[in-house]
Amino acid sequence: MFAMAPIRPAVRIPAAPRPIGWTGQGKASAEMFAARLERWWPDLVEPLTAVYGDRGLTLATELVTLAEDAYRQRSDRLHARDLQRMLHPDWLQEPTMVGYAAYTERFAGDLRGVAERIPYLADLGVTYLHLMPLLKPREGDNDGGYAVADYRSVRPDLGTTADLEALAEQLHDAGMSLVLDLVLNHVAREHDWAQRARAGESAYLDYFYTYPDRDIPDAYERTLPEVFPDFAPGNFTWDEDLQAWVWTTFNEFQWDVNWSNPAVVAEYASIILNLANRGVDVLRLDAIAFIWKRMGTDCQGEPEVHLITQALRALTRIACPAVAFKAEAIVAPSKLLAYFGRGALAGKVSDLAYHNSLMVQIWSMLASGKVSLAVQALRGLPAKPSTATWLTYLRCHDDIGWAIMDDDAAAVGLHGWSHRRFLANWYAGAHPGSRARGLVFQHNAETGDMRTSGSAASLLGLDEHTAADDVALALAALRMAHALVLGWGGIPVIWSGDELAQPNDPNWASEPAHEEDNRWAHRPRLDWDRATTRHDPASVAGRAFADLTDLIRARSHLPHLHASIETRVDDVDDPGVLVTVRDHPVGRFVGVYNVTAQWRPWLGHRVHGLGMAEAVDWLTDSPLAWGGDGHVWLPPYGVLWLTDDRH
Repeated sequence: MFAMAPIRPAVRIPAAPRPIGWTGQGKASAEMFAARLERWWPDLVEPLTAVYGDRGLTLATELVTLAEDAYRQRSDRLHARDLQRMLHPDWLQEPTMVGYAAYTERFAGDLRGVAERIPYLADLGVTYLHLMPLLKPREGDNDGGYAVADYRSVRPDLGTTADLEALAEQLHDAGMSLVLDLVLNHVAREHDWAQRARAGESAYLDYFYTYPDRDIPDAYERTLPEVFPDFAPGNFTWDEDLQAWVWTTFNEFQWDVNWSNPAVVAEYASIILNLANRGVDVLRLDAIAFIWKRMGTDCQGEPEVHLITQALRALTRIACPAVAFKAEAIVAPSKLLAYFGRGALAGKVSDLAYHNSLMVQIWSMLASGKVSLAVQALRGLPAKPSTATWLTYLRCHDDIGWAIMDDDAAAVGLHGWSHRRFLANWYAGAHPGSRARGLVFQHNAETGDMRTSGSAASLLGLDEHTAADDVALALAALRMAHALVLGWGGIPVIWSGDELAQPNDPNWASEPAHEEDNRWAHRPRLDWDRATTRHDPASVAGRAFADLTDLIRARSHLPHLHASIETRVDDVDDPGVLVTVRDHPVGRFVGVYNVTAQWRPWLGHRVHGLGMAEAVDWLTDSPLAWGGDGHVWLPPYGVLWLTDDRH
């Protein structure tokens, strides 16, 4: 097994290798590749040398050969896309970027079905489609597709790689980008690498972490958390074929891959280039935080993670610059910015990262009716590089882990553990006054930790049994929450079904391998009968859909929401009103959000101080509702989107 050595100091970088012969290729094409190689070679070789020492240069040269082969094989359409995006490097940051995430089979049956539903996505305003894991997983329980058995094949029930390429082309023609998951930390036990390791091939044994006894695993376990304590306790699994303990962070059938082995880097580089040439625009780097192991740590977000990501990103810039990286890093805010890059790595790691804190704080505000904790937490997040982009969202395929930091809670007079427990109970409907219909996920009896499953509608208590007055309030809360997601900046991503206020699937446990994982409650098949009512203003789905499309339409006309601009949170006057400010060269944007079910004031001196006294709301085309007391009054869950250049 390869040793996990500390990062080495930087060394003098040799010149980039010269591309090999270009038989049948035009001179301009060869010069384009050579120019990219010269530009990105340092960002490829420097991190690899820092991590792998003398082996880093050899590895970098090997990756250049892979890049050159991929460049030659890339279609003319994709070469043109590369050029467009090199000339428009902020394409991910435009306010017209709006995402949608879904499981292929639960959205439209298969890949061809997704192609048929492109008009539906266009109707919503989607320009970025994330299809959840669709590469071939192991049979049976496969962690929702994240136990990949073959990175170069599509799940047979979803289609073929040809179908994937055809879908990518159709999405591109419709102005949409295709996003797929790439699981980096582990493969299925049935993956060819693991099978060859179990057969005793030494080269493939070095692709994994295996130990003959518990000495080393027990030493690691002292500082390792458990991801799924209920159904996958511990981080190591005994394998009878190997007669060894295998590192399995997530599930016993998911073997952690040994990234300290340069051969593993080359394998994944080849996989990335293959997916890029099939038309994938964004790769969601799943479980990226876990790929480097170091004794005495929680083995998450180690420095090598960011250096390796930098190298892989540089590789795509050389071969396929239309491709971007999204870090799936649900970590503490203090650790999150490293996935964009800090210091010498700033802007060189991932292009996108999830704003988990925003999601958690939205739900916290909705439960408590107070904004002070959100202001404390969101202000504490360091500024990201201007070239990086937040991925904002209200719900996703995963549970909600109540990532409330104890220090943030204490700063506003709360007890962190108690507030986390309150939120879990509130959204399970177990707290007095709550109408929520969520589910507790992964209750740890020892620590009291509880996470939450549920669709946005169900967490707001919205289903066919909800009383009419409560429906109106729940829809207003849903609109407000989506407005905050869309008005923060970055790429807002809608979880499939939330655009129709679709509730939890009551039959989630009836499908094989789902019964132990209640996250399937908020992964329902899209209700296409419900979708047919999306333009009916008398239906719940129609009201939710109209609210969301109005927000998306307004957003597309607001350059102030370009993702390069930071959002700051204004001081709190009324405890139920959150005010956000974005200062763009074209002018100021102010978002005002009432997180309560009561009328609340936005104090007049703040309105004047921000230069918004004469502003008109972009969402309603109405002037501010000034009260006789000199304050602006917001209705329950009211929202204002204001700029200082629209009077």
